[in-house]
Amino acid sequence: MPVVDPDLALRQAAVGRARELAQTYDDLVPLPRLREGFRFGGERVSFGSFQRGIHRSQLQRGPAALTVMTSFKDPYADAFDQGGALFTYAYRRGSIDQADNRALRAAFDLRTPLVYFRALEPGQYLVVAPMFVTADDPAARVVVLEPGLPVQDMQPGGLISGPDVRAYATREARYRLHQQRFKLDVMRAYRHRCAICTLRERELIQAAHIVPDAEAEGIAAVVNGLALCAIHHLAFDRNLLGIDPDGVVHIATRLLREIDGPMLRTGLQGFHGKPIAQPRHEEQRPDVTRLQTRFERFVIAAA
Repeated sequence: MPVVDPDLALRQAAVGRARELAQTYDDLVPLPRLREGFRFGGERVSFGSFQRGIHRSQLQRGPAALTVMTSFKDPYADAFDQGGALFTYAYRRGSIDQADNRALRAAFDLRTPLVYFRALEPGQYLVVAPMFVTADDPAARVVVLEPGLPVQDMQPGGLISGPDVRAYATREARYRLHQQRFKLDVMRAYRHRCAICTLRERELIQAAHIVPDAEAEGIAAVVNGLALCAIHHLAFDRNLLGIDPDGVVHIATRLLREIDGPMLRTGLQGFHGKPIAQPRHEEQRPDVTRLQTRFERFVIAAA
């Protein structure tokens, strides 16, 4: 009979709050919000100090870690396995039997859920929850982490989802990770401003793919990205706005002929024929071939 984790209710609260924050912040949660922790039994419970990678709460009765996290400056802490299909997490340096390593290995023994915080830049964390330790290799000083299902795998029976389901959840988590890295890289390259109107309000600036990410050429890399404000991103996606291989903005003929309020006039029509603002570093600028591919689609759609 499997051992039931005495901290399961605490873990359910932690996972629930972590997922709420991930949804609120589109997967990339600012550290100040994570430092607020979560509520359980009328008390505030910490997600961890975010200075140490493995955290077990003082309120816990069981031995297993509650959260694991990475530092933006610490590439040793986690990686992917050799096949690139699974998350791995390294033991803390030092004795294999020190408290943090025992807590990490206990999460494997109990097959109990934890919350995984992965730093993608200083003060910004991707959240994966629930996450399970599904393999432990003391010789290599590493464990394997796999995402579980937020309802079925959070019950007293423990991890019940099959390998196929977990493999799918892992692919989804890796996709989210790559997309958030893409977003951050694009924002840095364009200095957090819209390439068309140079708006700097960060809440309104988004990372747009030149070639959609569902396509083979739609890589999650800066050269396939543009920083656009919300309205220009939507216009670009809807082929109401195009950018040619020289980086010049084109507005669909239908919109150029329309007579409407100042938003249409200054927000779209006024940028027709204007060059986009490009990254300072040439290697970060839009790939000309991808711009050409996307512009050809715009010309057809906007005809």
